[in-house]
Amino acid sequence: MSDHEDEHTIAEDLVVTKYKMAGEIVNRVLKHCLTKCVEGASVQEICADGDRLLEEETGKVFKKEKDLKKGIAFPVCASVNNCINHYSPLKTEGDTILKTGDMVKLDMGAHIDGFPAVTGHTLVIGASKDNKITGRQADVMLAAHYCAEAALRLVKPANHNFAVTDTWNKIAEVYNCKPVEGMLSFQLQQGRIDGEKNIIQNPTEAQRKEVEKTDFETHEVYGVDVLVTTGEGQGREMDARVTIFRKTDETYSLKMKTSREFFSKVQKNHGGMPFNIRSFDDEKKARMGVVECVSHKLVDPYPVLYEKAGEYVAQFKYTVLLMPNGQNKITGVPFDTEYYESEYKITDPTLTALLNTSVSSKSAKKKKKKAEKDAASAVKNED
Repeated sequence: MSDHEDEHTIAEDLVVTKYKMAGEIVNRVLKHCLTKCVEGASVQEICADGDRLLEEETGKVFKKEKDLKKGIAFPVCASVNNCINHYSPLKTEGDTILKTGDMVKLDMGAHIDGFPAVTGHTLVIGASKDNKITGRQADVMLAAHYCAEAALRLVKPANHNFAVTDTWNKIAEVYNCKPVEGMLSFQLQQGRIDGEKNIIQNPTEAQRKEVEKTDFETHEVYGVDVLVTTGEGQGREMDARVTIFRKTDETYSLKMKTSREFFSKVQKNHGGMPFNIRSFDDEKKARMGVVECVSHKLVDPYPVLYEKAGEYVAQFKYTVLLMPNGQNKITGVPFDTEYYESEYKITDPTLTALLNTSVSSKSAKKKKKKAEKDAASAVKNED
């Protein structure tokens, strides 16, 4: 939204409720998809199942408000091992079958009335307290986890985005890992999963100049997305086809009928939110229609990126509301550090002090409680 005067923020109770409802939905779907990540499972099926559930769950709330848009804010992806992100294959295009020892990154988002909640989590198939993961997999998992924890303590009013960027570099270095170069965490705003402010990971000199130094402010919402690798940190495209796209603000008169039909469905069903070709009844037709839209920049692709073969990439992603009484993390599931054993340890006093800081805001604050209660009862009522 260009007009700040009309922008709805979490200063309003109802907006907080909508974010939290979207958050509860993605957490439920994330937990469901995590249970599906087992030996022999199909990534294509996990992603399709997750997308179906996101649609189903968002469909249950605010039923009476016919004009209120809701649904997927980011299609489910399951990127394995050295695949960095955006892997969500179609039925017609090959698949990945999971096996024990695979590192799986799940990533997804839902929105209610355009207010998006996003989340991401990584697991190693077969990891448990009795079967601890060691070596490079443990290094990268712990590095990503502690980067995510540090950001939760740094993304708060009076701090700025580069404080987060620099801390991520320091933590990753402890574990002999690197944040993936140039990846962005965005401010979330109504109708936008890539709002005005952002936090960049491990930027090159040129990238650093392009990102504006900005302060975090009360009543902002961020989708904090941490991606750490055991490799060089540079993503590259390989042979996996792009399946996720998003409408831009460009205009162009499409020539082909298939493209026009495709684009009108995008506008009607997805607005400015990312979508997967899978959501179209006829995948083949959608594939044809998207080509002209991409070449005239009406939609942007989300390429599937890879680190070098043999490397591992871990991701943790959550949505955090910057409330007057502190940070309120509304998405993400617990991560058990006991499953992972690294030879490295964070000993830097500044970093350990930061990670030991408590983030729980005073939960007695009425606004937070009321919003949680509203969200919970709304979900129950609609079930």
